[in-house]
Amino acid sequence: MARKLLQGNEACVEASIAAGVRFFAGYPITPATEITESMARRMPEAGGVFVQMEDEIGSIAACIGASVAGAKVMTATSGPGISLMLETLGFAVISETPVVVVNVMRGGPSTGLPTFPAQMDVMQARWGAHGDCPMVAYAPSSVRETYELTVQAINAAEMLRTPVFLLSDAMVGHMREAIDLPDPSELRLTERKRPEIDRSDFALMARFGDGFRFHVDSNVHDEYGFPATERTDIADQLVRRLNDKVRRFADELILVEEYHLQDAEVGIFAFGSVARSAEEAVDLARARGLKVGLLKAKTLWPFPQKHVEKWTKRVKAWLVPELNLGQMVREVRLVVEGRVPVHQLNRVDGLLIEPHQILSLIETEISR
Repeated sequence: MARKLLQGNEACVEASIAAGVRFFAGYPITPATEITESMARRMPEAGGVFVQMEDEIGSIAACIGASVAGAKVMTATSGPGISLMLETLGFAVISETPVVVVNVMRGGPSTGLPTFPAQMDVMQARWGAHGDCPMVAYAPSSVRETYELTVQAINAAEMLRTPVFLLSDAMVGHMREAIDLPDPSELRLTERKRPEIDRSDFALMARFGDGFRFHVDSNVHDEYGFPATERTDIADQLVRRLNDKVRRFADELILVEEYHLQDAEVGIFAFGSVARSAEEAVDLARARGLKVGLLKAKTLWPFPQKHVEKWTKRVKAWLVPELNLGQMVREVRLVVEGRVPVHQLNRVDGLLIEPHQILSLIETEISR
């Protein structure tokens, strides 16, 4: 292992290269700029291709083209760039093309707070693209988790042949921590299965240029890739299959960490940079005799429903702190179904939720 002091954004770059990404197309945008800048240097060094596109629409389109040609691909942006990518992300879903999209979240709407952290795009990641389509999204809370979850996102995209989000934020992307980088040979990587050259009928993902004839289309299509927009039976089967393949692997995709929940009376559900404050708040609460625990979600989509359900049977209340006006708290409440109170703590001024704010709410409102 090699120990390095890295930014979260730099760790994302190193992880993607170690996981086999060899094509990156992007457009610089705060606070994800370091990913694009580092990729401009590192991708050619790794034998890959870096392209700065004219905008985020071109970036995601170029990534999809490179993926169909056989490369592992990634792009990185922030909220406004994601808005531009969403239509083309739908194309990646229906054509079943692997692509990893990093969103280093910042305050919005519009240009908003370009250099300050936020968690305002978690619903955009799940529901932003039109149509009923599945999305997978991971949310790191540290530089080490950024490395690990970048590898996880690439593996998930290749396994499911679908877009996968890495939802970082300005704090996690810009903070520096010393981490031990594993040797790339030690990583467990998912490689795309290819059809055999002598097969005329295949379902595996061929590469443009390998001699196979196949059709890629954004319409509802049959198993050969040809439009079947008048076939309601095929439409039903296709849309359900696209969603079911994520649902079937939900247990494998969903990653959480449980901290002091065994005897907790108050459970905190947190993710990303806020999970760091939440963990310290748990320690402060425990020092004052309050039984508080943390459920840290590393996977936001699919939502870790089973884990929230498990601890709802034990805690007397939930608290969901997040850097938005209340997005993931809605998912928690859907699972809880009114069995215990679900409190929320929100901040949208570009500053972080601090541990003492979480502790204060627990002391004054939740544990009374």
